[in-house]
Amino acid sequence: MLYSPIKFRNLELKNRWVMSPMCMYSCENGMANDFHFVHYASRAQGGIGLIIMEATGINPQGRITPNCMGIWNDEQAGALSKIVKFIHENSETKVGIQLAHAGRKGSTTPNGTQISEAENGWKTVAPSAIPFRENEKIPHELSTREIKNLALDFKNAAVRAVEAGFDLVEIHAAHGYLVHQFLSPLSNLRTDDYGGSFENRIRFLLEIADEINTILDENHPLFVRISATDYAENGWDLEQSVRLSKILKEKNVDLIDVSSGGNIAGAKITLFDGYQVPFSEEIKKKTGIKTGAVGLIKTAEQAEKILENGQADLIFIAREILRNPYIATKTAMEKSETCFFPKQYERAKI
Repeated sequence: MLYSPIKFRNLELKNRWVMSPMCMYSCENGMANDFHFVHYASRAQGGIGLIIMEATGINPQGRITPNCMGIWNDEQAGALSKIVKFIHENSETKVGIQLAHAGRKGSTTPNGTQISEAENGWKTVAPSAIPFRENEKIPHELSTREIKNLALDFKNAAVRAVEAGFDLVEIHAAHGYLVHQFLSPLSNLRTDDYGGSFENRIRFLLEIADEINTILDENHPLFVRISATDYAENGWDLEQSVRLSKILKEKNVDLIDVSSGGNIAGAKITLFDGYQVPFSEEIKKKTGIKTGAVGLIKTAEQAEKILENGQADLIFIAREILRNPYIATKTAMEKSETCFFPKQYERAKI
């Protein structure tokens, strides 16, 4: 199944391997550069079915660090367009982009240490005036008008992404970043239309999805990455994730990219190979929406089993594709499967 095609709207992926979005912390002023060109193009030459580029800020305050990628202006979109164009012209890989806003977890170093405004940082924002860690500065609590404007920022970023040639858009609603902060009752203490009930806490995400879908057509699917659980009592959990996924399916979301955690500092998470796969399986089976499995998936055998057992539709790999950019092609050769192989390298297939 790993090498069987799959369609989302009219977009066909040649196989089920996906390069998961991973921050590289290598931009200046949000601009992709030569490193990103080599980084992403090399994975495309490795036969991966889909690349989803790293969390990309919808505005300057939406970045995690000062060195994170952005797409809030045309110059940034132009730099990304060069990468996408090369991949399209030199491989069968499709390319997506993860649109993100870090919320209260922004203005940090890559290791998560908060940066002051005097150190090239910025004032963070959140649904409620609650810092991620107790010793951090209190974020600005967003007004209703500011929330509406942020939904439009997501839309405008999606417009630039489509114009830059990206094949699909993913909304980052996981890992304790802004959209996840709205979802969880532990980080969202609002009493207006964006807080309190489940319906109110998911409203921001639904408005973003609606805005983005106004500019997507049948050739450009929409994915959403969620954290299935906060791993914390009275927080966001798998039951709510299932409820949300049912609604997102009705909102023309094509796949739920199922991760977990990130919203509560110090949450205890037991890690093992494929530790998040059961979340993907539960959401897929209870809602009928397509899902992506992610989290310490290291081998083709492990990935194939996940697909055969109906636990997911796509296999998102992160650390393993950093270690082995050619995992898709290499595995295909070993299993006599059909997979893109660069014509320049044909002699290596013998």
